[in-house]
Amino acid sequence: MKSRVAGSLMLGMAVAVGLAACAGGNDRRTLAEQAPTNEPDAATSEQADNPRAPQHPVEARAEMAQAAGQAARQKQAIRSALFAQDSGARMLLPPTPPPAAPFNREGYEAITENRFHDPQVTPLSTFGLDVDTASYTNLRRLLNAGQRPPIDAVRIEELVNYFDYSEWPVNGRHPIRLRSELAEAPWADGHLLAMVQVAALAPKQAQARPNRLVFLIDTSGSMQAPDKLPMLQRAFRQLTEQLGPEDSVAIVTYAGNAGVALPATRGDQKSKLYEAIGRMQAGGSTAGARGIELAYQIAQEQFDAAANNRVILATDGDFNVGASSQGELVRLIEQRRDQGIYLTVLGFGTGNYQDGRMHRLADHGDGNYYYIDTDLEARRVLVDKLQGTLVTVAKDVKLQVEFNPQRVAQYRLLGYETRALAAEDFKDDRKDAGDVGAGQRVTALYEIVPVGAQTGAPDALRYQTRKPTPASQRKDEWMLVKARYKQPDGGASTELRNVVEADVTALAQASADLQWAAAVAEFGLVMRKSEHAADASFADVLRRSERLAQRSDDPARDEFVGLVRQANLLAKAPEPLRMGRDYQPAHQTTARVQE
Repeated sequence: MKSRVAGSLMLGMAVAVGLAACAGGNDRRTLAEQAPTNEPDAATSEQADNPRAPQHPVEARAEMAQAAGQAARQKQAIRSALFAQDSGARMLLPPTPPPAAPFNREGYEAITENRFHDPQVTPLSTFGLDVDTASYTNLRRLLNAGQRPPIDAVRIEELVNYFDYSEWPVNGRHPIRLRSELAEAPWADGHLLAMVQVAALAPKQAQARPNRLVFLIDTSGSMQAPDKLPMLQRAFRQLTEQLGPEDSVAIVTYAGNAGVALPATRGDQKSKLYEAIGRMQAGGSTAGARGIELAYQIAQEQFDAAANNRVILATDGDFNVGASSQGELVRLIEQRRDQGIYLTVLGFGTGNYQDGRMHRLADHGDGNYYYIDTDLEARRVLVDKLQGTLVTVAKDVKLQVEFNPQRVAQYRLLGYETRALAAEDFKDDRKDAGDVGAGQRVTALYEIVPVGAQTGAPDALRYQTRKPTPASQRKDEWMLVKARYKQPDGGASTELRNVVEADVTALAQASADLQWAAAVAEFGLVMRKSEHAADASFADVLRRSERLAQRSDDPARDEFVGLVRQANLLAKAPEPLRMGRDYQPAHQTTARVQE
């Protein structure tokens, strides 16, 4: 019964609101105009003009009282309708929601971590080198902003390779050199850590080559933020100062359309370069594919076989107009790469940063991928390490490691998931791999479970036996490291070899390079919440890295120690609510707590 009465009341109110709304554009003023006034009607006026008209006093008073009552009722009805219109509209409107958190649509590609392999089943580990460092600087940006980085934003090899390691001479007929080291793994008792490093010719030894560059700059509306186009402009001014008269630079910009902001200009005409860079303004959509096509077209027009031909793309990675599918862009970049024009990618900004797309484009363009989060990082990449950024000394560098099953029960490669190759790709010169720039040091780490540790044995094979060869019975060898590379101009690849037969040392007695790489890798395992992290922890990383940083004069290592502290604090803080299934408006959250 109560529900019926309530329903009737709500229906009546809805009818009243509807009737009031039907007044259309006249609203309150129309209703007010319909209210009777105290002016006499026609009959009353006639009687006033004709005082001799007969009228009984009692009847006149009754008529006047009736008219006054009718006017009062009409006024009340109008007031009720207006009140119903206002209050009904307020009831029908939803409550004002709390302010939403800033919208975040950053994109990262999923990473499936490398697993342990049995060398009796999979004796070879093959991958292409990667000298990118974007993951570390992006991680730094997120941690300094008080945010927990997404798991897929953490690429361990890029964390390790961000740092400088000790220099050792590269001489002879090869532009690169191999070295390796073996010590105890800090995060898993009984496990070992093998470090393989590739060193390239130092910049002063590298042959100086002129540069033929095309700056491809994203000027779309998404680049308006201070950490995007303004920082990008400052970065390219720093790069401009490093160019000489033998260099040539063209500038292409893209937003809704792509255009040439500056045709090919000599590097010593810096005023023209500065002027073109300063004219850029952000606005419009993002025709990224058209911009890339135009940049490569200009690069082809100024191509010089004796020069370093490169497109430098600076963007937040948010392509949303044109042939923006990743597959189309990758195929375009691969075609130009095979013609000798390479791609370097510089990432900028937050909020809509598309890391996954830019990482893949750089990989397929035989170039480097950096994330610029500060002006100091821009100087580090484009000034301090310009030779390594622009000058390639070894092309398509691949590593292949063969493990001795007499000493190694299991192994796994830390990182390089996106650079994995099939074993047969190692000698296939048609397969692309990473390039190494002048003076660069590239590090790879393997976690090894030695024979005798508790591991599961593989099933027996039906058609063959796992009998070790006589060479593998030499118990002084752990593994064979092989590298293949091409000269910058191409041609057939050349192979280098290095046998690892060193005795295992305690981590504290290992080289400073291995100790530091182990600390950074352990940090990556914890940040990724890796299933292989074992006993890894921020506390252990902090203890070891702080001691190592005190022995070094590299400010980047001091900064790393601070990032470990910040990550440790964020890990202890409660997980913040986010928009989506976890989100609850503030008033609902309070009500639930009170209940």
